[in-house]
Amino acid sequence: MAPPEPETGPAAPLPKRRVGLVFAAAVLLWAIDLVTKNLVAANLEGKEPVRILGGLIYLQVIRNPGAAFSMATGMTWVLALVAAAVVVAIVWLSRRLRSVGWAIGLGLVLAGALGNLTDRVFRAPGPLRGHVVDFISAFAPNGEGFAIFNIADSAICCGGALIVLLSLLGKDYDGTSTRTKKEEAA
Repeated sequence: MAPPEPETGPAAPLPKRRVGLVFAAAVLLWAIDLVTKNLVAANLEGKEPVRILGGLIYLQVIRNPGAAFSMATGMTWVLALVAAAVVVAIVWLSRRLRSVGWAIGLGLVLAGALGNLTDRVFRAPGPLRGHVVDFISAFAPNGEGFAIFNIADSAICCGGALIVLLSLLGKDYDGTSTRTKKEEAA
């Protein structure tokens, strides 16, 4: 007896596009990043670190000319160009997104890239050389317990972690599942 023929009906409809969700997440987190940086720069610049949450977090302003963990110091213009390239890539990819998780993850990465790019373009010492405002020091002041970071950095890390998790779970940016594709191909 021959195995049954697979049914050939219309393909399942694709989920709707999620470009609006990407930009909503990006605008919200970008605004939070800009507001927090401006608040701490206006109120904490040149002052002793402020201890909160029993010393779990210290708030202090550090101007970072480099990347994470102060790497690539002196390469600010390169970091600005990389951030601009990330922004362009996410905007280009966003038109094809159909996954809510990927939209949120890429929106967070976009917000972080825009937040730090804004600093590099508009803060002292000048365009494409501006220093990023970092202000969150975990566990100890002055970055002694962990690197000093900002909301943009957190958004990039959280968005990147979400994208890696979705990839490990087999969820594609187009709303499909790699597991389903493998099962259909078998």
